[in-house]
Amino acid sequence: QVQLVESGGGLVQPGGSLRLSCAASGRIFSIMFMGWYRQAPGKQRELVAAYIWGGTLNYTDSVKGRFTLTRDGAKKTVYLQMNSLKPEDSAAYYCNARVHGFPGEEESEYWGQGTQVTVSS
Repeated sequence: QVQLVESGGGLVQPGGSLRLSCAASGRIFSIMFMGWYRQAPGKQRELVAAYIWGGTLNYTDSVKGRFTLTRDGAKKTVYLQMNSLKPEDSAAYYCNARVHGFPGEEESEYWGQGTQVTVSS
């Protein structure tokens, strides 16, 4: 099994910043994908930013230039630095990882418990 532990959500004023972190632990041979989704009330869950191991880094258009995703491979951790936050960024943010537990094993997908980000004055 794999655990994803998230931290860093909270309440911030418009224009402010927050940093989310997600640490993966457990039976992990290789990480194929790791990043953040978000879901606001009444909306579908959407990809915010993610690494595809091998070098590809993806951002949804609405956060480009404001959010930065970084990773520490040794710690199996990703960090989402969110700057210039807007009220429309308010949502529950979920860490997602797709891993191989053992060589040759099929990829498995895991989700964190979610952390709330609220942008409001």
